[in-house]
Amino acid sequence: MTGKIIKGIGGLYYVDVEDRGLYACRAKGIFRKKKIKPNVGDTVEIEILDEKDREGNLTVIHERKNQLVRPMVANVDQALVVFSFKDPEPNYHLLNCFLIMMESQGIPVIICMNKCDLADPEAMETFREDYRGSGCRLCFISALKEEGLDEVRELIRGRTTVMAGPSGVGKSSLLNALCGQKQMETGSVSRKIRRGRHTTRHSELIPVGHGTYLMDTPGFSSLALPAMDREKLKSCFAEFEPYEGKCRFLDCCHENEPDCAVKQAVETGDISLHRYKEYLAFLEEIRQQKKW
Repeated sequence: MTGKIIKGIGGLYYVDVEDRGLYACRAKGIFRKKKIKPNVGDTVEIEILDEKDREGNLTVIHERKNQLVRPMVANVDQALVVFSFKDPEPNYHLLNCFLIMMESQGIPVIICMNKCDLADPEAMETFREDYRGSGCRLCFISALKEEGLDEVRELIRGRTTVMAGPSGVGKSSLLNALCGQKQMETGSVSRKIRRGRHTTRHSELIPVGHGTYLMDTPGFSSLALPAMDREKLKSCFAEFEPYEGKCRFLDCCHENEPDCAVKQAVETGDISLHRYKEYLAFLEEIRQQKKW
């Protein structure tokens, strides 16, 4: 039978089979020998060992259309990356690193900024201007007050969406609001360290409606830049695309070269200075990676 892995805990993979329900399955030893780890989101074939106890074995993992390492999920249509304007304050370098990770794999991103009821309107407008050319859809919500959720519901309808972001920004609260019921444990933000307690301990695919799935993933506080060269990095900044090929040098890395169209666009405000500075920071990270 064919199904989809919706959760994996302690060596057990819970597979949802349409019209049959959920089966707890173990992966056959051949996967370990080949160093293949089943992922949440995988489409798999299973053999039934005990119909009464709903137990089985994973026998085949179908080819993945994409795969993320952190969070460890497969076959996603888009990413809903959740940050907050307050409690905790946004870590924009982490956000940009996540955008690069998604863009490098061709996964569209919705940036969902939560706790807008606590945000300064000027800060919200600055954020909007900085990311208007990023190629990402921007949503401004308050999960607590259920403001802006209709737009999010429409954007995720009929798709498999991975939710990710740092702890404490309200991912689980947003998930509960979208599902209309309490699906995951929610927690408060630690007053002492101003960071969220990890309330999501594993990746899990949750059905929200017909053909609509959300993958809630554990929060993260750090993220490594994927291994890539500078050409790949440039392609991950959608703002640069209209200016590619217009610089004096075809291999321009938009840093110190004269007559650089990207730098000129930054000077005129057509490209966000914030995003450009982030690009330069990632360019330096790539250089350091190559040194090591």
